[in-house]
Amino acid sequence: MAMMLDESEASDAELIGRAKGGDRGAFGKLLERHYDFVYRAAYRWCGRKADAEDIAQEVCVRLGRAIRDYRGGSAFTTWLYTMTMNAARDMMRKTARETVKTAAYGVHALISGEAEAKSEDPAEALWAAVRQLPDKQRDAVLLVYGEGLSHAVAAEAMAISETTVSWHIHEAKKRLKTLMRSAGEV
Repeated sequence: MAMMLDESEASDAELIGRAKGGDRGAFGKLLERHYDFVYRAAYRWCGRKADAEDIAQEVCVRLGRAIRDYRGGSAFTTWLYTMTMNAARDMMRKTARETVKTAAYGVHALISGEAEAKSEDPAEALWAAVRQLPDKQRDAVLLVYGEGLSHAVAAEAMAISETTVSWHIHEAKKRLKTLMRSAGEV
């Protein structure tokens, strides 16, 4: 007689398999297990709590629709990183469109977030500078330094080669040095 593991002991692969079959409890446990991870990645990407919460919620909704498409060719967290980065980019584009519309109508009701209070924390100043990097450089830095992924896993999440990730990191370091100098942080 096979012993059934409870959901807290079930592996991600077991929960994914059950969620694909329509088990809402397994899907809920999968979300519960990985929500902090998704939120943390979203926060590092955008730097604002409310936006990170919105992105994380969007990822949860997208995951509900996409879980059946997960093939298991890469780690589940790698798939979630990709989904989170895509949701963050979508939000950034949507925000940019809304800002353009607002400016076109002469209404300045939306706050752009550019005038944030300066943080005393040098790490927060660095992450703010990271958010100013071009997309690929920012993503590489967030995945490798923010989440502690290897260049190989980051490459898989970004759908580029490991060498290209290394190049983006190198270029990001040069650009960050310039940004931090101009901000008086270095």
